[in-house]
Amino acid sequence: ISYQGCAAQVFFFLFFVSAEYFLLTVMAYDRYVAICKPLHYGSLLGSRACAQMAAAAWGSGFLNAVLHTTNTFSLPLCRGNAVDQFFCEIPQILKHSCSNTYLREVWALVFSVSLGCGCFVFIVVSYVQVFKAVLRMPSEQGRHKAFSTCLPHLAVVSLFVSTGMFAYLKPPSISSPSLDLVVTLLYSVLPPALNTIIYSMRNQELKVAVRKLF
Repeated sequence: ISYQGCAAQVFFFLFFVSAEYFLLTVMAYDRYVAICKPLHYGSLLGSRACAQMAAAAWGSGFLNAVLHTTNTFSLPLCRGNAVDQFFCEIPQILKHSCSNTYLREVWALVFSVSLGCGCFVFIVVSYVQVFKAVLRMPSEQGRHKAFSTCLPHLAVVSLFVSTGMFAYLKPPSISSPSLDLVVTLLYSVLPPALNTIIYSMRNQELKVAVRKLF
């Protein structure tokens, strides 16, 4: 891959990953309003509010991608051009840098981690409120409907966050080229591949088709 192609790949990968995470955060708020404040749903989440939240998610993803791509590719790379991964990944690219990247890495990482932790806390708090409201529902059918609305989203968030955390927070002592390949495949391919399946399981026609298949 060319140098420009590698930079473009890093940018788009970070952009889509960040935007997906921010959209999952917005979806948690959607579930919270739908279950905890159903009478205010139309006013709190009208078409204008949805457009603004979607724009904020994509805009934040764009800024995060620009920050990390600029930070990474402004460094001089002098230790070869073979990336030990199946796509251009920032940790692998930084291994080829011949300058002191510590300070740049720290401030960029602090920004992203703060943003990510803020979103994660928001999702957790939203779902704590949701489950409190669901458990207070007198109707079993209502509880089942609420859980069926929330569980697919919760499954996607758990898969997305757990694979990403394992990929980037695993101890260096257990790191190896083959393990890094498997872990990267896990967090970059598995969540988007399973998203469609997880959300589609709410579709009654699909459930019937799966039962017939088995």
